Amino acid sequence: MNSTYALHETLEVHEMAAFKTVCMTKSKTMQALVSDLELKQILQEDVEISTRQLQELGALLSKAMV
Repeated sequence: MNSTYALHETLEVHEMAAFKTVCMTKSKTMQALVSDLELKQILQEDVEISTRQLQELGALLSKAMV
């Protein structure tokens, strides 16, 4: 099986990673600004999930560069 990706697929993954990074940065920043504990927990969960997703997207991008 060929594991190379078309250029448009690589660019789309890169775009998703960039967008996810911005969203994660906002969630992390907002944690310091909110006082509601439940909202802080939701934001923390979002940061953790986003971190895992960015690792997966990074793995896809590293395969695409080979």
